[in-house]
Amino acid sequence: MPELARRFTTVTAEAEVTGDPWLSRPRVLGDHAAPVAVLLRAEVRGIEDADGRRVRTRTPVLLIVDADVPAPEERAVGLRRAAPPSAGAGGNRPDGRAAWLALVPSTRLQVGGRLAPALTGGDRTAAVLRVRVRPKPRIVAGPNGPQRLAARLRAGLREATEGLPGDARALLPGLVVGDTSRITPELDHAFQETDLAHTLAVSGSNLTILLALLIGPPGLARQAERRGLAPRLGLSLRATALFAGALTLGFVVVCRPDPSVLRAAACGAVALLALATGRRRSLVPALATAVLLLVLYDPWLARSYGFLLSVLATGALLLLAPGWSEALRRCRVPPQPAEALAAAAAAQAVCAPVVAVLSARVSLVAVPCNLLAEVAVAPATVLGFAALATAPVLMPAAKALAWCASWPAGWIAGIARTGSALPGAGVDWPGSWAGALALAMVTVAVVLAGRRLVRHPWWCGVLGVLLVLLVTRPAPLTRVITGWPPPDWRFAMCDVGQGDATVLAAGEGAGVVVDAGPDPALVDQCLRQLGITRVPLLVLTHFHADHVAGLPGVLRGRSVAAIETTGFAEPADQAEFVRREAAARHIPVTTAAAGEERRTGPLTWRVLWPPPRDRPPSTGMRVPQAVPPPWPGGAGFEPDGPNDASVALLVRTGGLRLLLLGDLEPPAQQALLRSSSAAGLAGVDVLKVAHHGSAYQDPELIRLAAPRVALVSVGAGNPYGHPAPGTVAALRTGGAVVLRTDRDGPLAVTGTGGGNGSVHVTRGN
Repeated sequence: MPELARRFTTVTAEAEVTGDPWLSRPRVLGDHAAPVAVLLRAEVRGIEDADGRRVRTRTPVLLIVDADVPAPEERAVGLRRAAPPSAGAGGNRPDGRAAWLALVPSTRLQVGGRLAPALTGGDRTAAVLRVRVRPKPRIVAGPNGPQRLAARLRAGLREATEGLPGDARALLPGLVVGDTSRITPELDHAFQETDLAHTLAVSGSNLTILLALLIGPPGLARQAERRGLAPRLGLSLRATALFAGALTLGFVVVCRPDPSVLRAAACGAVALLALATGRRRSLVPALATAVLLLVLYDPWLARSYGFLLSVLATGALLLLAPGWSEALRRCRVPPQPAEALAAAAAAQAVCAPVVAVLSARVSLVAVPCNLLAEVAVAPATVLGFAALATAPVLMPAAKALAWCASWPAGWIAGIARTGSALPGAGVDWPGSWAGALALAMVTVAVVLAGRRLVRHPWWCGVLGVLLVLLVTRPAPLTRVITGWPPPDWRFAMCDVGQGDATVLAAGEGAGVVVDAGPDPALVDQCLRQLGITRVPLLVLTHFHADHVAGLPGVLRGRSVAAIETTGFAEPADQAEFVRREAAARHIPVTTAAAGEERRTGPLTWRVLWPPPRDRPPSTGMRVPQAVPPPWPGGAGFEPDGPNDASVALLVRTGGLRLLLLGDLEPPAQQALLRSSSAAGLAGVDVLKVAHHGSAYQDPELIRLAAPRVALVSVGAGNPYGHPAPGTVAALRTGGAVVLRTDRDGPLAVTGTGGGNGSVHVTRGN
């Protein structure tokens, strides 16, 4: 298989699906969003190349199914799909993507496509198979009985949670059975930032909670006065053990018997056994035995970071947490909080070096976020599993249970969002094994110092206050220490890579945002550093992905009064994305047109471009029924593409005159020079250079604007050569100071402007 992949051979393959399908992450490539595909892990059982040579094999591959691939035909008798995960239909066939997402593990497929090498060496995937439209994919055998039952239960849970609030609807299936199909990239980022990502996957704690519900407090498991459901049902110890075994087996089937679930079941059982017997140290050999058996079952686990983290966390609970809990109790911490704090701190201390290798980041809020979330994990899990079991027989009761579970699930999501929104939620760290070793040494030093400091409450209080200040980073204190942003800033250009995101100061905590960049996390971080909590207006100059894909980051935790866009609704998928995000938050969307003037706080601005449409532009704040229709050709100008339909603004603030040109190219720039607005463009203080400083600029417009400062938003090492040397030279020849985000980082403009005034630009850190 790898040899065929190296030759990019076209083959016909029979493959068995081994995991739940999922959608690829949205990515921005240049100015457009990469198409989202369905991904499936499968095992190829037979393959035929173009020469007719057939080979029987058992080789793991990754299937990539693009949006235009039709749904697989069902030719086997008695095939039934589970209800698809929450995903819209895609491609030319409205049922294609949903049908692929609904495939159940153990389903046999026959597909044609082209093989390609796996992206990373040493991975458990031998090759990548991109499925083609021809020959048409078909199902040759349906899933086995246990997988059909598991799919029915999982589909019932999805149906029961359908009417819940957004975060609970997305999170509850993940907490219960590891179904993350509804988790948005924004919510996933919040869980990653707070080290709560383990709650989105099935872990040993899920099984431990269920078994504890059955047998009661683990310490009483072998005693006559044991609690839980088993003694109330009259079950003997032997019957309880058998029932617990059946429960564990059902857990594995429903949550899919892949290695990660088997790992969770084994490690969760070991942790429960340790608590039940009270002989934690003697059970380290039991943990080692479980690890050995799992690695023998699936040798690829030896290369799995997830497996390593699970083993480390379980080992920390067995070896470190008891001693730390005892030390906290000696310092008069109540027993239950002491155990919870010791468990969270021990797991974080041991796992943090490995997490740093994966994310090049260390979370400073992981322990408190895990402590706060832990109180809700058990009720959410128990109620979620109750809804799962009830859904096939009594859906109204399942929906009621899911509604009850939505409260703790919403609490967990709220903790993740709140923690990740803190300015100092994490610090960057070298993402290498040398960095992991350094972090391990720092952790040991902190633990040793903590053993001494715990005896001095005053020092603990002082360090606690300093940690809170480091995490919250109050804007006045941060400004004094770092100098960013300057206290009287008027205009800021965020460093969002190859894209645009700028902010105009509109009062305390308020800013008019112009474009959102390609990455929600980067624009959100920039706005947090600037202290922006309220956005009177968000202007999206045009619908290219490098200007609008970061929209969720602008909306995250901020009130946005309105969104203004261009009337040229192309690319259509990004225009629809903006409309959908705005509608979900009930934000009105209006269309900009030349001649429109507005004011908010110290800001006034005039729309210079695009020209008026055939019908007068809307100046109110009513929500249109949809994104504006394609350009009707107003004012005799027909744009050649989205760039030439960009919204361009002339802004006045504090004496400064700023010209923001979006991504206008020479045809639109020349038309702007011929318009009635041209006279007001002469001698601006600041120019936001069009189209990331590309070579496509009209020299006459640069000469007329004659900016004192020219700012270029551009990504480091971009493949387009932005900014073009000729454009930079033309700006400097006209007397402009040229600054660019790829070299200078985020930029903030202050000053009074005008002939006798001054303009200052501060570089961010």
